[in-house]
Amino acid sequence: MRARTGCTAAVRDVSFDVRKGEVFVVMGLSGSGKSTLVRCLTRLIEPTAGTIAIDGEDVRAMDKGRLRELRRHRAAMVFQHFGLLPHRTVLDNVAYGLEIQGMGRSQRRERAAEVVAKVGLEGMEKRRPGQLSGGQRQRVGLARALAVDPEVLLFDEPFSALDPLIRRDMQEEVVRLHREEGRTMVFITHDLSEALKLGDRIALMRDGRVVQLGTPEEIVGSPADDYVREFVRDVPREQVLTVRTAMRAASAADAATGPAVRPEATVAEAIEAVARAGTAARVMDAGRCLGVVDSDTLLGVVAGTAGPAGPAAPERGRTPTRPPPKPRGPSPRPSPEPPDPPSRPPPKLPRPPPPPLRKPLPLPPPPTRRRWPPPRSPARPGPVRPPRPAPVRPPRPTSLTRAPRPRYPGAGPPHGPREPHGDAAARPHRRRGARVRR
Repeated sequence: MRARTGCTAAVRDVSFDVRKGEVFVVMGLSGSGKSTLVRCLTRLIEPTAGTIAIDGEDVRAMDKGRLRELRRHRAAMVFQHFGLLPHRTVLDNVAYGLEIQGMGRSQRRERAAEVVAKVGLEGMEKRRPGQLSGGQRQRVGLARALAVDPEVLLFDEPFSALDPLIRRDMQEEVVRLHREEGRTMVFITHDLSEALKLGDRIALMRDGRVVQLGTPEEIVGSPADDYVREFVRDVPREQVLTVRTAMRAASAADAATGPAVRPEATVAEAIEAVARAGTAARVMDAGRCLGVVDSDTLLGVVAGTAGPAGPAAPERGRTPTRPPPKPRGPSPRPSPEPPDPPSRPPPKLPRPPPPPLRKPLPLPPPPTRRRWPPPRSPARPGPVRPPRPAPVRPPRPTSLTRAPRPRYPGAGPPHGPREPHGDAAARPHRRRGARVRR
């Protein structure tokens, strides 16, 4: 495409469906096309091909009125750089979407106050965005999106500019809101740990294509290629994989005893339960035993030698095949090989005569030290000049003999009449306080 048109496709051959009530995470590095993809869902960026359907309705076929209704009522977006109006208060920013919908002032302010309290900003309704921290501004953006009660929430890397501690608090806030309301969410991020924590399913993108789509357990446990494997190399497997990947069929004796763990429990939680009880743990669901997990299988999942990314663990009661044991007793010594016949040493050659000695080169003479400054030649005798007589200066006048100095050039004695000088001679005489009309 680049050679034919000179352009690069930001998103190509991408197909997925988002189930109602799930958190669908699109993850990838910068430039992979994830932000372009989420903006195409509401036609903030016009797609050039393909189909986008929300509840069976084609978004690309919508006219301006239907598209405006989609953006105002059915979908809302939380942006990376907040997108708040700086001249409005927190309450007015949250109520902005309701104002566009045409809701009355008292109703929208009441609804905005409820959502502000839900995101933990109660008591800050009258502050402006410049008086809030980064995490508080992002909470305002989240409250503004929740205020319109949308069907789909779109997040375009909302927490990438926040500090780690604030980012963790906002992630827990999103998890809590999803657990309470069950709203459908499409979340864009480049942070793998954030994707594993929030997502029910993850689509990993590279160069505009989806490399792998699956649950966090499938992404970490069964990478599709080397790119995904390198992406998840540093992920702690025990924090992501569940006991479903490590459990085996339970016998009657195993199903009767042992600590119980949930099927959604992570391998780390199961390791803690098995270590505390000292026996295999039962995987229980609604009072029914699905299987058991023991310490060997759990450690094999952590090491990558068992579970979805490694060979299956051997069943209990069956030992893995081993190589046959070596026979006991002293091993027979090998017969000694006959020694090689002695070889004649090579004849000694006479040494070449040493090269003749060279005479050492004469050393350069030491540099003569020049005296600086050079000595002066003796002064020549000449005529003796008589000393100059000291100048005779008149005595300095004192205050009694010094004449008074005029105040300015052309002025007379201090008590006599003043003579005009310069421009003053050309100006007409006027007395003090008189007005001159020109």
